[in-house]
Amino acid sequence: MKNDQVIKLQNIEKSFSHGGRERAVLQGVNEVFQPGEFVAIRGRSGSGKTTLLNLIAGIDEPTLGEILYGELDLTALTSKERTLFRREHIGFVFQFFNLIPTLTVKENVLLPAELANRKTARIESQAVNLLERVGLQGREDDFPDILSGGEQQRVAIARAVLVGPTVILADEPTGNLDRSTGADVLALLNNIRRDYETTLIMVTHSHSLADQADRTLSIENGVLTPLSAAAKEA
Repeated sequence: MKNDQVIKLQNIEKSFSHGGRERAVLQGVNEVFQPGEFVAIRGRSGSGKTTLLNLIAGIDEPTLGEILYGELDLTALTSKERTLFRREHIGFVFQFFNLIPTLTVKENVLLPAELANRKTARIESQAVNLLERVGLQGREDDFPDILSGGEQQRVAIARAVLVGPTVILADEPTGNLDRSTGADVLALLNNIRRDYETTLIMVTHSHSLADQADRTLSIENGVLTPLSAAAKEA
């Protein structure tokens, strides 16, 4: 699927109320994500990285600002409209895989299509092809509990790209894996991102993984800024 949607964050602010006080998490965030690029986001725990991903996905709403997918203003949609948009345009890869234990590998991959009422013979064939692509040929009828962590994350990647999303949001996708397995998973995710021309936005604490991105951003004191080469090495 050709992805030609530029994602723009315009003057994004996000605050949360706690104990009667407002806590600003993101302040004046402006950023553009180009179609098909791989962007890594780094920052300390609690700096707002996951909050930013949730805003880009339309799970949360910004306190101020706009999030644009091409000409579509995500922040102008209702909660239901954002949910429908998410099903069609957003793929997720999480640290803890988030597979449904009572569903088989194939059923987990097909779940986004089920939710979007897009399950067809073609989509089922695509799911099988994706599982072969991620190295899980013949494992379609297995359940997640007999898979290794790396294999479970491969299922999650296949699930994320099944419906041809505009963007894949990856929140510490290798954080629950050993270094070698994590490197293999990132290489797979990056290759699939290139082949599907999907934008990949990844939160990570890993210097080595962030170095493989087209560019790296940092969140500090609620502000999103480019990370310099010197800072990457620090």
